[in-house]
Amino acid sequence: MNTDTLAQEAAELLRKMIAIPSVSREEQAVADMLEQQMAEWQLKPLRHGHNLWCMDPHFDKEKPTILLNAHTDTVRPVAGWTRDPFTPIEENGRLYGLGTNDDGASVVSLLQTFRYLTASQQSYNLIFLASCEEEVSGKNGIESVLPLLPPINVAIVGEPTGMQPAIAEKGLMVLDMTAHGRAGHAARGEGINAIYKALTDIEWLRTCSFEKESTLLGPVRLSVTIIQAGTQHNVIPDTCTFTVDVRSNEFYSNEELYKIIDVHTASDVKARSFRLNSSRIDVAHPLVKRATALGRTPFGSPTLSDQALMPFPSLKMGPGDSSRSHTANEYIELTEIGEAINLYIKLLDGLSLTY
Repeated sequence: MNTDTLAQEAAELLRKMIAIPSVSREEQAVADMLEQQMAEWQLKPLRHGHNLWCMDPHFDKEKPTILLNAHTDTVRPVAGWTRDPFTPIEENGRLYGLGTNDDGASVVSLLQTFRYLTASQQSYNLIFLASCEEEVSGKNGIESVLPLLPPINVAIVGEPTGMQPAIAEKGLMVLDMTAHGRAGHAARGEGINAIYKALTDIEWLRTCSFEKESTLLGPVRLSVTIIQAGTQHNVIPDTCTFTVDVRSNEFYSNEELYKIIDVHTASDVKARSFRLNSSRIDVAHPLVKRATALGRTPFGSPTLSDQALMPFPSLKMGPGDSSRSHTANEYIELTEIGEAINLYIKLLDGLSLTY
């Protein structure tokens, strides 16, 4: 199977994807198209909701299994587009359109890699999964599919990293905090101002530090991003609510950080979820060692992906650049698709997972 042909087919498939709006939780149409294409390529696609996957035709339960995963959903178009985000437009070797970089190029490159590698037997099984709801960490995405798959030993998660391997990724926890006071008339100096009580906790959040820092991910980061309080100028507010964005490193689970924050603040603390923990793969893992041997540079990623929902080792690596994601006039260099397919094949062909 010629890799140049695979790259051309991948680019054409990406054009079809871009022409079908697939904002998170609205991926049915793009999943329908991909399912039809997989069937035409005789890949025997399986489906759960808007998630699609195909199994290695040589699947052997005695072998370890590698998952190739990328997501089909996109964010909504931001202001500033000067092109139709749903019309694939090629200019000077760049393909423009919403989802070209994040994450369509990874979807089509990994799918073609799967086709190439499963044409012959490997020492491992491959599963390709095009999942949905990644941009919103939705429960109908990869989290709903993993229980339906055979046991996975390791995954490659396609995200725009310039084909450099992210071997660690920060986790995410969102906290809703509420400071309580007592309402009163502002002119009379009555009541207890909830804003002032919140400020004490906000100052602790701004200045606190956590002992364990990561060489790849750095320290845990806390950011107060939303504050809401008050009903009118002459009423002392009795509540002040604020939202905290918590980015964890691999040394702390989200539940551990929650307990620390709860102990050190007077406000009520409620976590929206503990699901999205930090992840890391061993630098001695054969996948990481092969990537390094190919001249790739392992790094720690500050951005979240479906790795956070994977209870097995994973490596994030895909075509494109994270800085183009969620921006106006998003694009992928068409050469990046062919380069990704070739590098994925070099990474995986003949790989042994024994170490």
